[in-house]
Amino acid sequence: MPPPRDASRAAVVAVPFARGLALHGDAPAVITDCGSLVSYRDLAARVGELAERLGDERRLVLVAGANTLDALVAYLAALAAGHPALLAAGDDEGSIDALTALYDPDVIVGPVAGEWRLDQRREGSAHALHPELALLLSTSGSTGSPKLVRLSHENLTANAESIARYLAIRDCDRAATTLPMHYCYGLSVVNSHLLRGAALILTDRSVLDTRFWELFREARGTALAGVPYTFDLLDRIGFADMHLPSLRYVTQAGGRLAPERVRRYAALGRARGWDLFVMYGQTEATARMAYLPPDRAHDSPGAIGVPIPGGSFTLEPVPDADDPAVGELVYRGPNVMLGYARTPADLARGRAVERLHTGDLARRTADGLYELVGRRARFAKLFGLRIDLDRVEAMLAAGGLRACCVAVEDDHELIVAVEGDGHDDAIRRRAATDLGLPSSALSLLRLDAIPRKPSGKIDRPAVERIVREVRPPASDEASGPPGATASPVARDLCAVFSEVLERSDVTESSTFVDLGGDSLSYVEMSLRLEESLGHLPVDWHTTAIGELARAARRRTGIGREIETSVLLRAIAIVLIVATHVHLVRVVGGAHVLIAVAGFNYARFQLGGASRLERLARQLMSIARIALPAIAWIAIALLLLTDDYGLANLFLLGALVGPEAWTAQWHFWFVEVLVLILVVMAVVMAVPWIDRAERRRPFGFVVVLLGVGLAMRFDVVDLGVPHTLPVFWLFALGWAAARCTEAWQRACLTAVVLAVVPGFFGDIAREAVIAGGIVVLLWLPRVRIPALPCRLAAVLAASSLYIYLTHWQVYPLLEAHPLPAVLASLVAGVLAWTVAGPLIARLPAAWPPRWIYTLTSPSSAAPASSSSRPRPSTGPSAPAPCSPPPATRSAAQARSPAVRS
Repeated sequence: MPPPRDASRAAVVAVPFARGLALHGDAPAVITDCGSLVSYRDLAARVGELAERLGDERRLVLVAGANTLDALVAYLAALAAGHPALLAAGDDEGSIDALTALYDPDVIVGPVAGEWRLDQRREGSAHALHPELALLLSTSGSTGSPKLVRLSHENLTANAESIARYLAIRDCDRAATTLPMHYCYGLSVVNSHLLRGAALILTDRSVLDTRFWELFREARGTALAGVPYTFDLLDRIGFADMHLPSLRYVTQAGGRLAPERVRRYAALGRARGWDLFVMYGQTEATARMAYLPPDRAHDSPGAIGVPIPGGSFTLEPVPDADDPAVGELVYRGPNVMLGYARTPADLARGRAVERLHTGDLARRTADGLYELVGRRARFAKLFGLRIDLDRVEAMLAAGGLRACCVAVEDDHELIVAVEGDGHDDAIRRRAATDLGLPSSALSLLRLDAIPRKPSGKIDRPAVERIVREVRPPASDEASGPPGATASPVARDLCAVFSEVLERSDVTESSTFVDLGGDSLSYVEMSLRLEESLGHLPVDWHTTAIGELARAARRRTGIGREIETSVLLRAIAIVLIVATHVHLVRVVGGAHVLIAVAGFNYARFQLGGASRLERLARQLMSIARIALPAIAWIAIALLLLTDDYGLANLFLLGALVGPEAWTAQWHFWFVEVLVLILVVMAVVMAVPWIDRAERRRPFGFVVVLLGVGLAMRFDVVDLGVPHTLPVFWLFALGWAAARCTEAWQRACLTAVVLAVVPGFFGDIAREAVIAGGIVVLLWLPRVRIPALPCRLAAVLAASSLYIYLTHWQVYPLLEAHPLPAVLASLVAGVLAWTVAGPLIARLPAAWPPRWIYTLTSPSSAAPASSSSRPRPSTGPSAPAPCSPPPATRSAAQARSPAVRS
């Protein structure tokens, strides 16, 4: 029964976050498109003023939705005063006119001749409005359907609270409005952040607009939201290379993102210090029903995840289902809508829905995640819009066309199989315009006759089979054997990665870092890649093999490119041996190598991945250095010399060795490096420290550099031999790897020039060290002739073995310095040739399974040698917030909202 007419005059029931804006005081609420700042106090005053104009009697208020301050104020004013708001697409006059004609709103708030106006069409209300009704949203994107979703005050509040909870939104977060406000996903970003007193970067600019990113950086944005099409645009503009130091999380919903792209963006987020949340929802559930915890994205990229806090799923059996584990996904929670509205009379109705039948077919995996496997109803989500395929076919049939629609959501494409001949371009343009899709998203497939069943109904599985036959399948790294890719270049690269890294699980989506590559294998891989690709891309070590293959080009110029860090390793080890043999005297090479070690540590051991994966990589790196060193020292101790002791054998000479220089200091470089790596592995295993490094990679290492400099200048005395304070050189190399801006490199250069002089009291040695670090900072790679390039690569790759063995080799020829140097280099290369492949096989058995149990009892050990540990589920804890941006005085822009 509808409520009595005077129910509209009942006590106002308002949405709490809309009515309580003033509670957040002078905290920033909105950062406008032109950079000006609106506080919560100011926003509350504007909302209150408009709410007074709307009056006390509940009325139906149509708000032209847009990502502008005026539209936001209008929406919040309606909610705060208890008026049901009908949120329409502000940039679609046709839609507003159609909704106005059908639902006859009492008030319309929107732009008229460029100015926002309040059109009070009557003093009271023409409708009976249910007391719980708060918001009306379209459920069909821009398809023009008059069916609306009726949402209550509880729906809005509960869903905003749930989203804020699993995203760990804080009052210092700043979310950019990358999606239209009238779209439930875009609106959920607004609601959840206002609930927590966070700020909105309110803009209708596309992510293709450079001003959008300028604004995001100036405002220190922490959150981005996108539908699959948004991620297409991000790929187009090179998002992976952007410097966004404040970004904390990226969310994705509005349709299925292909699993390989989920993995890629999740890996990018781990590398850059932000989380990727893949989410699932419908307007009928206010916005969200499920989310995939970021640490599950790599292992389960095709899943929708777990129910949001306060919600639950059940799977209802589907008749004639092939798989008994598959059922229709049914959701229950406080965010489930009241019901639909198709006419104004429905606005008086109360709750008609307790459980939401999503229409999606799903299964529950063994580890508790839900996966979608198909649709019970024929809907598709393309570019964030929910498309009714049956309605599209009916629309085409009205134009005299017999058609069957097949949606390919991974590629954001709608394929329409059409019988007979016709003007394809005209049909495609008309259908795309009616659906609100770009014409490029709609393809026509001409068939002599559409397959039908004996009953005369369209045989849709047969049509889908035809579509699959004429369309190449989307690539998926999970299918086929390792390296079975469509591109010959990618296939060759997979073979190279497999050979160099001794891995059998290489796929087109693998990266060097993901496969356990480190500074020892990096040299060989970089040279092999330069041969295959014709150049060495920036950040190739964190780039998927498939992307490297697409970046291949003909080699230009004379000679070969080699990375500066590789060349420095080669030059340093030659100078170290030549100096010890007294062929030349150029000291400082070992200290340059310490900086290079820090540089590589940041790139390989801290590249993306979970905390446990990082720990595993660090332990693997330590083993690859320590095991050869211990093995050689043991051989020397047993067979060649009695100059060393047990402290050397266990690589502890840097801690307990004699004060004076003796043979027991021969291995100080390895001992100190292993000690630094062990300490850093312990430090970085601490969860909050790991999170801090991810959030502020450059700032974090600057703090560590300060600690190192405190030891360098004896502010902190550790009471250990004088070699240990070289940690500041390790930190300088680490910082060099984290530099993304010229000003950061300039600042580090100034630090190098200020702190290196005086360390030894030897100007020549200090010049070598400072010069090596500055070159590492400013010159990523150099081009040299092919033969020296290959020679440098071999020397760099075998530098550890040369350093270890040369102490026993050069004394045999000490009277002949040049032969002694050459013999030392050859011996080290031979040792590397023999032992290197054995050490390279460590990833197959390292780290041991107990490390996962020891570091995280709730985490399961990997199922196989190539599996990765799975951290505990749930979002990572928040990092410290950024300070508010400076307030800028400028007029608020009022351009129409952009469809994402």
